[in-house]
Amino acid sequence: MHIHKEGFASIFIALLAFAIVFLTLFLGIDSWNYWHYLGISLLAIITLFIISFFRIPNRNFTYDENQIICPADGTVVVVEEVFEPEFLKENRKQISIFMSPANVHVNRYSVSGTVVYQKYHKGKYFIASHPKSSTENERTTVVVRTDKGIEILFRQVAGALARRIVCYSKEGQQVKQNQEMGFIKFGSRVDIFLPLSAEIQVKVGDKVKNGISCIAKIR
Repeated sequence: MHIHKEGFASIFIALLAFAIVFLTLFLGIDSWNYWHYLGISLLAIITLFIISFFRIPNRNFTYDENQIICPADGTVVVVEEVFEPEFLKENRKQISIFMSPANVHVNRYSVSGTVVYQKYHKGKYFIASHPKSSTENERTTVVVRTDKGIEILFRQVAGALARRIVCYSKEGQQVKQNQEMGFIKFGSRVDIFLPLSAEIQVKVGDKVKNGISCIAKIR
């Protein structure tokens, strides 16, 4: 396991704040009471949580050009056929994965191919599991065209706590399956829009892991 680069600044600030508070209490108070111990304990828990949030566990990734590999850790909250109006402009099978603050928050490409579209949208901050979050929240849309000519749309959606979406995609970029696509801080959601011919391998409520779980198969 290692710490993601997006967390270096946040972790430094958390550790600095903990050190300042601890040293202030340690040097300035001769006799600690219950509230002092409680405050330090809560601050330590928050610091450990922030460190844990940016963790990247070691994994044996799944590689298969006929499989759509999960782009995010979390819970499947949507599996349905919808019309995608932004880029594809046709009916697609949508799979949405909700990431709680306890999940690993790195996002990965489900397939290999070429990035043909990337756009950031300002928006609101509904709870990421809310249906409106896909079209009204702050979000970044990325479309990858595989070597077989199949276009797959990914959408990183900010949630009620997530206030920063990081996306590494650039139009024209060649990407590999399970390569890092980006990172979303503190609770979020990822939508994937697949061809109607895709064979869905998950259902609502399933727990999935990025880089490992197969969420669909391409005929």
